[in-house]
Amino acid sequence: MIRLEALNKSYVMSEHSLHVLKDLSLEIAEGELVAIMGSSGSGKSTLLNVLGLLDRYDSGAYHLGGKLARDLSETEAAKLRNSHLGFVFQSFHLLPFKTAVENVALPLYYSGVARRKRNAMAASMLERVGLGDRLDHLPSQLSGGQKQRVAIARALVTDPKVLLADEPTGALDSQTSTEILELLLEVNAEGRTVVIVTHEPDVAARTRRVIHLADGRIGEDRRQEGG
Repeated sequence: MIRLEALNKSYVMSEHSLHVLKDLSLEIAEGELVAIMGSSGSGKSTLLNVLGLLDRYDSGAYHLGGKLARDLSETEAAKLRNSHLGFVFQSFHLLPFKTAVENVALPLYYSGVARRKRNAMAASMLERVGLGDRLDHLPSQLSGGQKQRVAIARALVTDPKVLLADEPTGALDSQTSTEILELLLEVNAEGRTVVIVTHEPDVAARTRRVIHLADGRIGEDRRQEGG
Protein backbone atom coordinates (compact mmCIF):
# COMPACT_ATOMS: atom_id res chain seq x y z
CA MET A 1 0.00 0.00 0.00
CA ILE A 2 2.85 2.38 0.95
CA ARG A 3 6.36 2.10 -0.46
CA LEU A 4 9.23 4.55 -0.01
CA GLU A 5 12.52 4.12 -1.84
CA ALA A 6 15.61 6.08 -0.75
CA LEU A 7 13.46 9.11 -0.01
CA ASN A 8 15.05 12.42 0.95
CA LYS A 9 13.50 15.62 2.23
CA SER A 10 15.24 18.86 3.19
CA TYR A 11 14.04 22.28 4.25
CA VAL A 12 15.86 25.49 3.36
CA MET A 13 16.23 27.69 6.44
CA SER A 14 17.70 31.12 5.62
CA GLU A 15 21.20 30.28 4.37
CA HIS A 16 21.17 26.70 5.60
CA SER A 17 19.51 23.46 4.52
CA LEU A 18 18.08 21.04 7.07
CA HIS A 19 18.17 17.45 5.84
CA VAL A 20 15.19 15.85 7.63
CA LEU A 21 14.58 12.50 5.89
CA LYS A 22 17.68 10.67 4.70
CA ASP A 23 17.54 7.88 2.11
CA LEU A 24 14.47 6.47 3.84
CA SER A 25 13.15 3.18 2.48
CA LEU A 26 9.99 1.65 3.91
CA GLU A 27 7.09 -0.61 2.98
CA ILE A 28 3.74 -0.78 4.76
CA ALA A 29 1.36 -3.45 3.50
CA GLU A 30 -2.39 -3.14 3.12
CA GLY A 31 -4.12 -3.72 6.44
CA GLU A 32 -1.07 -3.13 8.65
CA LEU A 33 -1.24 -1.33 11.98
CA VAL A 34 1.98 0.64 12.44
CA ALA A 35 3.31 3.04 15.07
CA ILE A 36 6.01 5.55 14.16
CA MET A 37 8.05 6.78 17.10
CA GLY A 38 11.12 8.96 17.61
CA SER A 39 12.39 11.91 19.56
CA SER A 40 11.57 15.50 18.65
CA GLY A 41 13.31 16.37 15.39
CA SER A 42 13.64 12.75 14.27
CA GLY A 43 11.46 13.35 11.21
CA LYS A 44 8.16 11.80 12.34
CA SER A 45 5.91 14.69 11.36
CA THR A 46 7.77 15.29 8.10
CA LEU A 47 7.37 11.63 7.19
CA LEU A 48 3.65 11.77 7.94
CA ASN A 49 3.27 14.92 5.83
CA VAL A 50 5.01 13.20 2.92
CA LEU A 51 2.87 10.08 3.32
CA GLY A 52 -0.21 12.30 3.43
CA LEU A 53 0.82 14.19 0.26
CA LEU A 54 0.83 17.39 2.29
CA ASP A 55 4.52 17.96 1.58
CA ARG A 56 6.73 17.11 -1.38
CA TYR A 57 9.98 15.19 -1.17
CA ASP A 58 13.25 16.01 -2.91
CA SER A 59 14.48 12.68 -4.27
CA GLY A 60 13.70 8.98 -4.16
CA ALA A 61 10.22 7.60 -4.74
CA TYR A 62 6.90 7.28 -2.92
CA HIS A 63 4.28 4.83 -4.18
CA LEU A 64 0.78 4.99 -2.71
CA GLY A 65 -1.59 2.21 -3.72
CA GLY A 66 0.70 1.36 -6.62
CA LYS A 67 0.78 4.92 -7.97
CA LEU A 68 3.98 6.96 -7.99
CA ALA A 69 3.39 10.14 -6.01
CA ARG A 70 5.95 12.54 -7.40
CA ASP A 71 5.73 16.00 -8.96
CA LEU A 72 1.96 15.98 -8.54
CA SER A 73 -0.03 19.14 -9.12
CA GLU A 74 -2.19 20.21 -6.18
CA THR A 75 -5.23 18.91 -8.05
CA GLU A 76 -3.58 15.52 -8.64
CA ALA A 77 -2.40 15.34 -5.03
CA ALA A 78 -5.87 16.23 -3.75
CA LYS A 79 -7.45 13.55 -5.93
CA LEU A 80 -5.02 10.89 -4.66
CA ARG A 81 -5.53 12.03 -1.06
CA ASN A 82 -9.31 11.90 -1.40
CA SER A 83 -9.26 8.40 -2.86
CA HIS A 84 -6.72 6.85 -0.47
CA LEU A 85 -6.15 8.83 2.72
CA GLY A 86 -7.87 9.93 5.92
CA PHE A 87 -6.23 12.17 8.53
CA VAL A 88 -6.56 12.47 12.31
CA PHE A 89 -4.64 15.18 14.17
CA GLN A 90 -3.82 15.82 17.82
CA SER A 91 -5.56 19.21 17.71
CA PHE A 92 -8.67 17.81 15.95
CA HIS A 93 -8.78 20.53 13.23
CA LEU A 94 -12.55 20.94 13.47
CA LEU A 95 -14.27 24.07 12.18
CA PRO A 96 -15.67 25.78 15.30
CA PHE A 97 -18.71 27.28 13.56
CA LYS A 98 -19.91 24.00 12.06
CA THR A 99 -21.79 21.22 13.85
CA ALA A 100 -20.41 17.72 14.24
CA VAL A 101 -22.35 16.43 11.25
CA GLU A 102 -21.27 19.40 9.12
CA ASN A 103 -17.62 18.87 10.05
CA VAL A 104 -17.81 15.19 9.12
CA ALA A 105 -19.62 15.97 5.86
CA LEU A 106 -16.99 18.49 4.74
CA PRO A 107 -14.78 16.07 2.73
CA LEU A 108 -17.89 14.87 0.90
CA TYR A 109 -18.75 18.48 0.03
CA TYR A 110 -15.34 18.86 -1.61
CA SER A 111 -15.95 15.59 -3.47
CA GLY A 112 -19.18 16.98 -4.91
CA VAL A 113 -21.64 14.80 -2.97
CA ALA A 114 -25.13 16.29 -2.75
CA ARG A 115 -26.05 17.93 0.56
CA ARG A 116 -28.74 15.51 1.70
CA LYS A 117 -26.63 12.46 0.86
CA ARG A 118 -23.47 13.77 2.51
CA ASN A 119 -25.31 14.73 5.69
CA ALA A 120 -26.86 11.26 5.83
CA MET A 121 -23.44 9.64 5.35
CA ALA A 122 -21.92 11.91 8.00
CA ALA A 123 -24.70 11.11 10.48
CA SER A 124 -24.22 7.39 9.88
CA MET A 125 -20.48 7.68 10.50
CA LEU A 126 -21.06 9.63 13.72
CA GLU A 127 -23.36 6.83 14.84
CA ARG A 128 -20.53 4.44 14.03
CA VAL A 129 -18.14 6.24 16.41
CA GLY A 130 -20.74 6.54 19.18
CA LEU A 131 -21.86 10.13 18.65
CA GLY A 132 -25.31 9.65 17.18
CA ASP A 133 -26.72 11.93 19.88
CA ARG A 134 -24.26 14.76 19.15
CA LEU A 135 -24.95 15.45 15.48
CA ASP A 136 -25.96 19.08 15.94
CA HIS A 137 -23.41 19.99 18.62
CA LEU A 138 -20.67 22.51 17.90
CA PRO A 139 -17.06 21.59 18.80
CA SER A 140 -17.26 23.95 21.81
CA GLN A 141 -20.05 21.76 23.17
CA LEU A 142 -17.99 18.56 22.96
CA SER A 143 -15.33 17.02 25.19
CA GLY A 144 -11.83 16.34 23.88
CA GLY A 145 -12.62 12.69 23.31
CA GLN A 146 -15.83 13.55 21.47
CA LYS A 147 -13.96 16.02 19.26
CA GLN A 148 -11.46 13.32 18.35
CA ARG A 149 -14.30 10.93 17.54
CA VAL A 150 -15.75 13.58 15.22
CA ALA A 151 -12.30 13.92 13.62
CA ILE A 152 -12.06 10.15 13.15
CA ALA A 153 -15.56 10.06 11.64
CA ARG A 154 -14.54 12.83 9.24
CA ALA A 155 -11.42 10.87 8.28
CA LEU A 156 -13.44 7.73 7.58
CA VAL A 157 -16.45 9.19 5.79
CA THR A 158 -14.76 8.99 2.37
CA ASP A 159 -13.87 5.32 3.01
CA PRO A 160 -10.08 5.79 2.75
CA LYS A 161 -7.67 2.88 2.34
CA VAL A 162 -5.14 4.41 4.74
CA LEU A 163 -5.70 6.31 7.99
CA LEU A 164 -2.84 8.58 9.09
CA ALA A 165 -3.02 9.65 12.74
CA ASP A 166 -0.64 12.26 14.17
CA GLU A 167 -0.52 11.96 17.99
CA PRO A 168 -4.27 11.15 18.07
CA THR A 169 -4.29 10.66 21.87
CA GLY A 170 -1.76 13.37 22.73
CA ALA A 171 -4.33 15.90 23.99
CA LEU A 172 -6.51 13.42 25.88
CA ASP A 173 -6.62 11.93 29.38
CA SER A 174 -5.66 8.30 29.85
CA GLN A 175 -9.20 6.87 29.88
CA THR A 176 -10.24 8.79 26.78
CA SER A 177 -6.95 7.88 25.08
CA THR A 178 -7.74 4.21 25.62
CA GLU A 179 -11.20 4.65 24.09
CA ILE A 180 -9.82 6.46 21.03
CA LEU A 181 -7.11 3.83 20.58
CA GLU A 182 -9.74 1.07 20.74
CA LEU A 183 -11.66 2.87 17.99
CA LEU A 184 -8.53 3.04 15.82
CA LEU A 185 -7.95 -0.67 16.40
CA GLU A 186 -11.51 -1.35 15.24
CA VAL A 187 -10.86 0.70 12.10
CA ASN A 188 -7.77 -1.41 11.42
CA ALA A 189 -9.67 -4.64 12.06
CA GLU A 190 -12.02 -3.65 9.24
CA GLY A 191 -9.07 -3.94 6.87
CA ARG A 192 -7.75 -0.40 6.69
CA THR A 193 -4.08 0.42 6.93
CA VAL A 194 -3.50 2.59 10.03
CA VAL A 195 -0.29 4.54 10.66
CA ILE A 196 -0.01 6.26 14.05
CA VAL A 197 2.70 8.77 14.91
CA THR A 198 3.03 8.71 18.68
CA HIS A 199 5.44 9.37 21.54
CA GLU A 200 3.40 7.18 23.90
CA PRO A 201 4.77 3.65 24.52
CA ASP A 202 1.31 2.47 25.66
CA VAL A 203 -0.12 3.38 22.25
CA ALA A 204 2.75 1.79 20.32
CA ALA A 205 2.42 -1.38 22.40
CA ARG A 206 -1.06 -1.98 20.97
CA THR A 207 0.16 -1.94 17.36
CA ARG A 208 1.70 -4.83 15.47
CA ARG A 209 4.73 -2.97 14.15
CA VAL A 210 6.83 -0.16 15.62
CA ILE A 211 9.17 1.94 13.50
CA HIS A 212 11.64 4.15 15.38
CA LEU A 213 13.06 7.13 13.51
CA ALA A 214 16.39 8.60 14.54
CA ASP A 215 17.92 11.59 12.77
CA GLY A 216 15.84 11.07 9.65
CA ARG A 217 16.58 7.36 9.30
CA ILE A 218 14.92 4.16 10.47
CA GLY A 219 16.76 3.15 13.62
CA GLU A 220 14.54 0.16 14.37
CA ASP A 221 11.67 -1.63 12.64
CA ARG A 222 10.14 -4.15 15.04
CA ARG A 223 7.15 -6.44 14.70
CA GLN A 224 5.43 -7.47 17.89
CA GLU A 225 2.76 -9.77 19.20
CA GLY A 226 -0.48 -8.70 20.82
CA GLY A 227 -1.17 -5.62 18.76
